Amino acid sequence: MKMQSSLLTTLTIAGAFAFAVGTTQAQTVYRFASESPRSDTQSIAAERMAEVLKQKSGGKLDLKIFADSQLGTFQAAIAGVRGGTIDMAVSGSGNFTGLVPLIGILDLPYLFAGTDHAYKVLDGPVGQSLLAKLEPLGMKGLAFWDNGWRQMTNSKHPIKTPADVKGLKMRTTGSPAHIEAFKELGANPVPMPIAELYTALEMKTVDAQEHPIGVFYSSKFFEVQKHVSLTYHAYSALILVMNKAKFDGLSPELQKVVLEAAHEGAQYQRKLNNENIAKIAADLKSKGIAVVEKVDNGPFTEATKNVKSAFVAKFGGADVIKAIDAQR
Repeated sequence: MKMQSSLLTTLTIAGAFAFAVGTTQAQTVYRFASESPRSDTQSIAAERMAEVLKQKSGGKLDLKIFADSQLGTFQAAIAGVRGGTIDMAVSGSGNFTGLVPLIGILDLPYLFAGTDHAYKVLDGPVGQSLLAKLEPLGMKGLAFWDNGWRQMTNSKHPIKTPADVKGLKMRTTGSPAHIEAFKELGANPVPMPIAELYTALEMKTVDAQEHPIGVFYSSKFFEVQKHVSLTYHAYSALILVMNKAKFDGLSPELQKVVLEAAHEGAQYQRKLNNENIAKIAADLKSKGIAVVEKVDNGPFTEATKNVKSAFVAKFGGADVIKAIDAQR
């Protein structure tokens, strides 16, 4: 009888262990890469996405967030997603232009009439058609997240007119549209990953940089840049991608959950970024940073007007620009 009782206890424990192992194995935890600091809205939105993912999948799906370039620069993150060593990554749309040059059309200066126009384009047929171009490259474009409006900062003087940009060594992304725009403004564009930027600004390798103010703030570039100008010279979209094979391997129900969670993360981040502009500008002023809040965009638009035609001549996309303009 004691032997039977002991056997029953052993089987019960083994069964409980097997159940626990099965439960653990049933949950998939995706590695999520971002270059921005954990305090940035990219990571905060990823945390919101993780909450939605867990809730809507019944605990089957989760995210482990690697912020601050822990998994490498954007090149490494995007390559990792394509190869399957990283499951998801969020990065600026300009960082995908080496693979899909047409995506660079989103980086054209003064392309969008305003924030609502940008969201309408990105969430509509134009944006979705651009995301679809990533699929043959092993990536599923889940959603456009929000980097925000790009602003100029530098260590030398206030930027109020195009003449103030002339001669500055300006860090840019590798996007052809960004590089060409600053050439037209008379700057010396220097593309480099964000992970290298703080040191480059500190050592005066570059004089200036242009990022949405939220990234400027969370990266603490204000410690090495004393002049901020809210130029709104280009809207900067983020693209959230997932390894396509892993997305395709999910059931239709879980694919729907992933897409819904990605879009909820996007909406949450957009709200945070739009609310933060005025707050961050005020805090920068309190830190002794000179902030130019009102910049006349007219002269900048005129100075960069040839960027659009140069982009189309090299990469095409006249029909895409026409579709974007139609949604103004």
